[in-house]
Amino acid sequence: MKNTKITLVSLMADDREQFILDNQWAFKHGAMIEFGERDDHIDDDGEIISRDTIERCIDNPKNETYRIVVDGKNVGGVILKINRETHHNELEILFTLPDEHSKGIGYGAWQAVEALHPETVVWETCTPYFEKRNIHFYVNKCGFQIDQFWCEYFQSEHGVPAGEEYDPDEGPDEMFRFVKVMK
Repeated sequence: MKNTKITLVSLMADDREQFILDNQWAFKHGAMIEFGERDDHIDDDGEIISRDTIERCIDNPKNETYRIVVDGKNVGGVILKINRETHHNELEILFTLPDEHSKGIGYGAWQAVEALHPETVVWETCTPYFEKRNIHFYVNKCGFQIDQFWCEYFQSEHGVPAGEEYDPDEGPDEMFRFVKVMK
């Protein structure tokens, strides 16, 4: 992977449906590896991350949506929420297709994201508790720190950050929140 160039390409309208399906497959794959086919983390439509959640992220006017491209092939995607006033930005979604795991693509994509937004003061993201690959990736590869663990016992003195409310009815019931201070 060292000589492979990773490019972030703005999502095109005609690729929207495949982007959603690829995103759902990437998250579902991780859950199936951890829990098997009969996973109670999968919603009624058979997904870890709902179509509605992905579409809300894509359609948010504050968000930027990119395909991760290697050698002309779509291998993943990224959705970023950019706050141009505070520069406290959020990584809403980052995924690579399961066949592309362990090739350095996710890390290369993250480096491209940081280069795209050097003005960022803080990055935030979250991932389900069972996604050990993701936890390793964010903490050990990308330099994030675990900031919160959202679960049924979660109570924040300051409330849950806007846009990242803990909602046990939406997605996995336990999530880690990560923060990376840039400046």
